[in-house]
Amino acid sequence: MFKVMLYSLIIILMYSFTFLNAQSALKFAVIGDYGADTQAEEDVADLVKSWNPEFMVTVGDNNYEDGAASTIDENIGQYYHDFIFPYFGTYGGGSPDSNRFFPVPGNHDWRAPNLTPYLNYFTLPHNERYYDFVWDNVHFFMIDADPHEPDGYSENSDQAMWIESRMESSSAEWKIAALHFSPYCSGGDHGSISTVQWPYKEWGADAVFSGHDHIYERLIVDDLSYWVNGLGGKNIDSLDNPIPASQVLYNDDFGAMLCEVYADSLTVKFITRTGLQIDYFSIPSTVTSNEYTGIGETPELFSLSQNYPNPFNPSTTISYTIPYTSFVKIKVYDLIGNLVAQLVNDEKESGTYREEFNINNLSSGVYFYKLEAGNFVDTKKMVIIK
Repeated sequence: MFKVMLYSLIIILMYSFTFLNAQSALKFAVIGDYGADTQAEEDVADLVKSWNPEFMVTVGDNNYEDGAASTIDENIGQYYHDFIFPYFGTYGGGSPDSNRFFPVPGNHDWRAPNLTPYLNYFTLPHNERYYDFVWDNVHFFMIDADPHEPDGYSENSDQAMWIESRMESSSAEWKIAALHFSPYCSGGDHGSISTVQWPYKEWGADAVFSGHDHIYERLIVDDLSYWVNGLGGKNIDSLDNPIPASQVLYNDDFGAMLCEVYADSLTVKFITRTGLQIDYFSIPSTVTSNEYTGIGETPELFSLSQNYPNPFNPSTTISYTIPYTSFVKIKVYDLIGNLVAQLVNDEKESGTYREEFNINNLSSGVYFYKLEAGNFVDTKKMVIIK
């Protein structure tokens, strides 16, 4: 009995370590309205770097107050030079071989004539004012939402048509738009900016990130998730009455967004500089559902994905793919091999599926879930923590 308990403890510790270090397929940070060389900016930068993100996205106002060449390195490079490539500033080495810092211009960056210091400081795709880039299975569309933009910033501008074309033709699983002015916002200083209320969802976007008001807010408009994130280090703005789309509204401290892309979801957290998690939201992938959606190509191989979240309480999701019509069984066992649940016992057509598993009266510990389909068999571990 003692050996079983010891073995269980070792597996939990090992698996928890593996989960914390390898579960996320892609991790990136989002900051906004940060570039002011303040203690708050330093605190947020230390927070972000503690996450070890693969890259960073900003939602504007990178260089207060006036976007000047004389302040840009101390406002940006001092804190984030490790992500910038090529980096020619004075605060150390940059990213060794590729750029990992992707900003959009804000109105304070545009105070400098023709955005010149910003354009000289960064090396970005396309025309550097607005551009797109792909990282793994995520496609980012970086928008210049400022009246000074030569191509305009309305829905009918040259810029918008370029973004629309790129977004609609993208085959990436996730499509994210980032801009400075907020399409929807409950901030007391600026609020919603109707000019940038583009048809992002119609074009295929899964999320929209913005800043401008120095607050944090998560909103849902026509089933599309919007975020306002302006607490990167400059100052904190007031709040107005929440607009109907508002889900979470916060302005007590500075912080940043931690975004993680998994096999079947995009999760977004807002965490303050003291480590307090204010918000957590998960967007499920449209490629997987409880019944095959027909989206994407027919899978070529059987596969069983790691459950998410894991460890979990009270429920988790198990995803799997079937390349051709098969009789499928998914069973859950405890550590000593007792059957505790059967999630699937049915014939399934070719496709990708998701099954939710609720723990019911199960106790904390290590469990195994097993997929049997045709001649294919695979088993994975999961951990319940109460």
